Amino acid sequence: MRIARAGFVYFVCVFAVGFLLGSVRVPLLVPRLGERTAELLELPVMVLACAMLARWRQRRTADLTTREQRLVGGVALALLLAAECGLGALLGRTPWQVLLDRDPISGPAYYAALVAFAVWPWFWARRAEQRRNTVPQG
Repeated sequence: MRIARAGFVYFVCVFAVGFLLGSVRVPLLVPRLGERTAELLELPVMVLACAMLARWRQRRTADLTTREQRLVGGVALALLLAAECGLGALLGRTPWQVLLDRDPISGPAYYAALVAFAVWPWFWARRAEQRRNTVPQG
């Protein structure tokens, strides 16, 4: 249950940041720069936000093992994909259209960001574990 809760909180936080950035990107950047450029400008901000939020969640769930933290990222990724497909359905799009109908340049960058989103919780847990193992026991 702790894994599901941690994944859910991570997902909600990242989704909220994405929603806020999207509400700036779509009305302000897309008309001026185009969809591709606007998405590519937003992407590094989202990856950084994911890293920071995953680090925050890892610290709050430091009792979870590195393996469990990897599952946190998987839960969060599944929730994010389900939310995107659900929102797409509200707009009359199929899940395949939501996931595969992407720009040839910003689409692969988006998929790379999804991988980073899923891996960050594991990364921070592994890093914390390595630090614990290298600190001399006094």
